Amino acid sequence: MDARPSALGVTRFRRWEFAWGTRTYIMGIINMTPDSFSGDGLGYDVDAAMAQASRFVEEGADILDVGGQSTRPPIAARVEARVSGGVRAGPSQPVDEEEELRRVIPVVERLARDLPVPISIDTYRSAVARRAIEAGAAMVNDVWGLKHDPAVAQVAAKAGAPLILMHNQKGTEYRDLVPEVVAGLRGSMDAALRASVPREHIIVDPGFGFGKTREHNLELLRRLRELTVLGRPILVGTSRKSTIGAVLDLPVDQRVEGTAATVAIAIANGADIVRVHDVRYMARVARMADAVVRPALRG
Repeated sequence: MDARPSALGVTRFRRWEFAWGTRTYIMGIINMTPDSFSGDGLGYDVDAAMAQASRFVEEGADILDVGGQSTRPPIAARVEARVSGGVRAGPSQPVDEEEELRRVIPVVERLARDLPVPISIDTYRSAVARRAIEAGAAMVNDVWGLKHDPAVAQVAAKAGAPLILMHNQKGTEYRDLVPEVVAGLRGSMDAALRASVPREHIIVDPGFGFGKTREHNLELLRRLRELTVLGRPILVGTSRKSTIGAVLDLPVDQRVEGTAATVAIAIANGADIVRVHDVRYMARVARMADAVVRPALRG
């Protein structure tokens, strides 16, 4: 039996706790964007977001991640254009802070008020993170790992909110992929610790699809367990990504099986949280994978 549960311990915040290593936690994606790569952007429709979020909770989501800005990188955009016949051909365009707030704050308020699971805000801006926490968000998911706005760490520390740090970079040049990803995440962790984020509140994400080619993504998934050297829970977000589309030559709405394969492999290789669009199916995949890789904890 893997000794990681005792090494990672428990993350406690507000009324929730995550006992790492006991099972895989499911993060459901709530996209409040008109240009989501996955085609599930909800724009400004708070009622639609509430309906989707409620369904996700019923299907097994432990966390809901609300984002107001598409982060589709150029490489992924080119793959989507090829697989989907030119649909969504360009990389995402950043929106300004006020627009991001307009998209996410009403949703965060509604979900935090009416649902029993923690709400995560998917943003790399400290001002958006601060406003979202004031609206009820309990976690922060920074896709730039504090490289865009280091003050995100101070916001999380002050709020006692767990902070997800993702590896990301401009360009796809690596001399040695996995050690460089580990080093980048270690740098983000050090920045968070200097800002007084408790170590037990830090979660790392290798950034599947961000600053990486198809080959990089597959290698990273294959070697995911090497990230356990960081001593923190690992979040993996492969859901519907362009690498799956490239391997299977399928558009985004036909990638459930490919996502399931990557989720199962990620769990077998050490993932603690999986961030997904198709909660019902991936919660089942996680339960089955947990029964295999965590047999002493099987119910």
